[in-house]
Amino acid sequence: MKRSEINQGYRRASECFKRYCWILPPKPRWDITDFGLGDFTHYGLIAINLAVEPEYCEKLMYEWAGQTTPCHTHARKKEDIICRAGRLNIRLWPSRPESDKVAVSGNTEVRIDGELRRVPSGRPFVLEAGQRVTLVPGIWHEFAPLSEDCVIGEVSTVNDDLNDNFFLNPSVGRFPGIEEDQPPEIRLFGE
Repeated sequence: MKRSEINQGYRRASECFKRYCWILPPKPRWDITDFGLGDFTHYGLIAINLAVEPEYCEKLMYEWAGQTTPCHTHARKKEDIICRAGRLNIRLWPSRPESDKVAVSGNTEVRIDGELRRVPSGRPFVLEAGQRVTLVPGIWHEFAPLSEDCVIGEVSTVNDDLNDNFFLNPSVGRFPGIEEDQPPEIRLFGE
């Protein structure tokens, strides 16, 4: 991933957070990734870790129209994905799908705003601003904004980005290498 893309993502996310009045912590820990796919315009996520206590985690995330967080699951982490601003398109599968490109028969049971619901597996559904979906370990999920900008929250149990992210596409890498094509405007939390 190019440093220029990281800088661009940082600026876009910062502007969006200000527009929606999200105040960041004094020393935000930025996490900006293209998932090692080399296509930040289509596969990217910008996250700030707000709490990293041993028992729980909270993140503020940002994506723009056209970006997707690739299909993945967690073996241990339970999380709420919350649409804080904009509209968020989500697809869920109850078990590992053959492909993230097709829906499968059946439904996936999840809680949306605390209410147990069944959503068609692999078919998109929308979270409007303020809505949340609770994902238990083993639920495969992928999300992408439907609006120009989308602020996404995550509240979860222990977050282990190194050992508890399992992507459908084996080419996906959680932390990409960085090509220094311009000076950094920020340092990422892993640097």
